[in-house]
Amino acid sequence: MILPSVLKYLNRFRSWRELKTASRDPLLLFTIVLILSSLVIFILYPLLSVVITSFKTGPGAPFTLSIFKEVISSAYLRLAFMNSIMMGLLTAVLGSFVGFIFAYALSRTDIPFKKFFHIIAIIPVVSPPFIGALSIIMLFGNNGLITYSLFKIMNYPIYGIRGLLLAQVITFFPIAYITLRGVIDSISPTLEDAALDLGGSRWKVFKKVTLPLTIPGIASAMLVLFIETLADFGNPLILAGSQFPVLSVQAYLQITGMYDLPKGSALAILLLVPSITAYFLQKYWVSRKQYVTITGKPTTSALKSVSPAAKWVLFSVCLFIAGVILLIYITILWGSFAKVWGYDNNLTLAHFKYVYEVGFKAVLDTLTIAGISTPVAGILGMVIAFLVIRKKFPGRYFMEFTSMLSFAVPGTVIGIGYILAFNKPPILLTGTLLILLLNFIFRYIPVGIQSGIAILRQVDPSIEEAAIDLGADSRKTFFKITLPLMVPAFFSGLIFSFVRAMTAISAVIFLVSSRWNLMTVQIMSQTESGRLGAAAAYSVILVVLILLAILLIRSILVFRYGKFGGTMLKI
Repeated sequence: MILPSVLKYLNRFRSWRELKTASRDPLLLFTIVLILSSLVIFILYPLLSVVITSFKTGPGAPFTLSIFKEVISSAYLRLAFMNSIMMGLLTAVLGSFVGFIFAYALSRTDIPFKKFFHIIAIIPVVSPPFIGALSIIMLFGNNGLITYSLFKIMNYPIYGIRGLLLAQVITFFPIAYITLRGVIDSISPTLEDAALDLGGSRWKVFKKVTLPLTIPGIASAMLVLFIETLADFGNPLILAGSQFPVLSVQAYLQITGMYDLPKGSALAILLLVPSITAYFLQKYWVSRKQYVTITGKPTTSALKSVSPAAKWVLFSVCLFIAGVILLIYITILWGSFAKVWGYDNNLTLAHFKYVYEVGFKAVLDTLTIAGISTPVAGILGMVIAFLVIRKKFPGRYFMEFTSMLSFAVPGTVIGIGYILAFNKPPILLTGTLLILLLNFIFRYIPVGIQSGIAILRQVDPSIEEAAIDLGADSRKTFFKITLPLMVPAFFSGLIFSFVRAMTAISAVIFLVSSRWNLMTVQIMSQTESGRLGAAAAYSVILVVLILLAILLIRSILVFRYGKFGGTMLKI
């Protein structure tokens, strides 16, 4: 009884001491209070609004479980929940498998065209998540190039689990590839060489040495893919169909089609539970399963751990997958120039003219929103990383947890939360530019935060302490000393935020208005109305804008700071 009381007293004393230390720097204290308040208002408050609405049948009504009982009693909605879980699991397994093949082939063999395969594997990351779905319709739909034009097959059943699973794997396997490439590259080749020297066969070395060391990375990749698939909205809306309902689409239809906010919120909560569970399971697994294989000793090449036959099998698989990805993007490019896809494939600029005359405002709106939100999200991510690592104050762990929470929450839930929280006083933002900016800023800061934390842990704090000892305050120290050291993490966060802001759909589809629209929403609208050519033209313009922005940022960085690492920046 005495020891817990003492520890509790010491914790209170430490918190008071930390608060007293922070209060000596008014700017630091103001920054901490401002960020904590913003995280509560723009992350926790919308989520709390969704939870409260799901337990109330209307404004002023008492709390009740009747909405959840109604949802659970619906066989169709139960099917949507099970379909979402099944699609998440299938995508996690298949996507991680494809990602592992790519990562292992590029890391452990000397197959030809490595740089080409790397670029092909990264392209889906920097394009709208539903481009695969749009291309699959153009290839295998009623007027599909393959099904109708080549094989004269009519009404091929591409809608449902087949088409959706193909689109999800193509869309999300690059995440697994990026994760597993880093894991495999970090495994010291000397371990495999030693096992081979001791008489182990290549297959046995792979099974007993390489694969066990990659299991934490595989588990992490699978959990991320599971979360991403649950949260995905674009591919299911286009390809799922009524025969294969999924929860994210059903929540959207409840809100926009039937304007049933309580039921839509209840479905969002059901979507949130497995996502949050998978997120914390991932964090727990990664924190427990760490294997140290980098010793600082010289290493040898691990290319001999793969036999020539296996090497060419891996090359063939990578070539096939790269061919599928290229086919998808060539189809989109061709479709943007074809007069009427499937009937008249003569080339025309009519679709781009349509985008310019009718929908060019959406292009400008998208660039404006991404251009404003990206630097704010990048700087905010670096500031939070700096505070979490370098400063001690009450609420530090709360700040880190809350800022990372938006990464685990599906976009559908965030979008519903924003329209519930900011559709009435005291914060009325619906239909404004500000609600879109705030959504992007607070949804996409986690990558910048994690990158910043990783770099700051490698930087000796004495550098900043020396600046403070020489009379610099927190602001000058951060901008003159810390931020320049965090440049790679800063621009990684910028690129991620920009790409996501340009390609987002699941949250912003609830927030767009006649005054502010986005290209992704236009692509969805054109696809649903059957204008595949216009949708393809929008997609081509969007991908080109993103690639130009990445190349511009990369060129500036190389010119200013020289060469640096980062998978996304090697395109």
